[in-house]
Amino acid sequence: MTPATTSAAPVLRAGDAPAIRPAARRRLGLGTLVARLVLAAAALSALVPVLWTFLNSFKNRVDIVSSTPKFLFTPTLENYDYVLGREAVAQGLVNSLVVVGSAVLIGALLGLPAAYALARYPVRRADDIQFFVLSMRFLPPVAVAIPLMVIWLQLELYDTRIALIVTYTLLTLSTVIWLAIPAFKAVPREVEEAGRVDGYGPYAIFFKVALPIAARSLVGAIAFGFVLVWNEFLIALMLTTSDAKTLPIVASELSQLGRDVPWGILNASVILLSLPPLLMIGVLSGFLNAAFKRKRDAA
Repeated sequence: MTPATTSAAPVLRAGDAPAIRPAARRRLGLGTLVARLVLAAAALSALVPVLWTFLNSFKNRVDIVSSTPKFLFTPTLENYDYVLGREAVAQGLVNSLVVVGSAVLIGALLGLPAAYALARYPVRRADDIQFFVLSMRFLPPVAVAIPLMVIWLQLELYDTRIALIVTYTLLTLSTVIWLAIPAFKAVPREVEEAGRVDGYGPYAIFFKVALPIAARSLVGAIAFGFVLVWNEFLIALMLTTSDAKTLPIVASELSQLGRDVPWGILNASVILLSLPPLLMIGVLSGFLNAAFKRKRDAA
């Protein structure tokens, strides 16, 4: 009798990588290519309108309304000179900086301790409190603006910076609290317990331990709140008439009805209006990139 031959499966040694078949490699390459094309199309759909608006802000009206889009033209600064030379624009810029800056500052001063309390000292219905805070962002602006307009009229504070600051504080407060709670929950409890051993009280732990550790994420929350209220239009439109108008309201008033729409001036005002949020988004992206890099290094 001949001994039975058995075929043993190849044994993978340490360091050997399983071979990938050519068909599977082609499918992986095709999927990666499709994903990159989709990302490139999404990026172009977001960047092309911004770049076109930027180019139109340096064009004369004749070049903008031309039936054939012009990529080669003689640039002009008349649109920016007109926008920056108007007294209403300067007043709107000051109002926006004062109102939005004050609202974000007050929202951070009140929202960060509240978020830390909800994250570290859970109370009854803590989840319901968080949902209620977030639900303030669910309401349409009209549902918020009309009752507030009646309140400010009765208090004789309509069309004042104080009214806008209080209103915007309600918006930034909800955003800061909701985004800051996860940041404080990510702070290791062992570090806070070490602070208690060193004799720190609750306030010292918040200011000297939790706040510095969660600072990067908290800056992102504050920057996000700034962007939201800086671009807010409808509430400011209903709560102001002349004295407290913010920059988005002033920019909307630069347009005219009919065929004589100053497109160059409108494009220049859009670019100027977008600069502060873009700067804040740049700060936010920088902090987020640093946070992700730190996590990768720790891993």
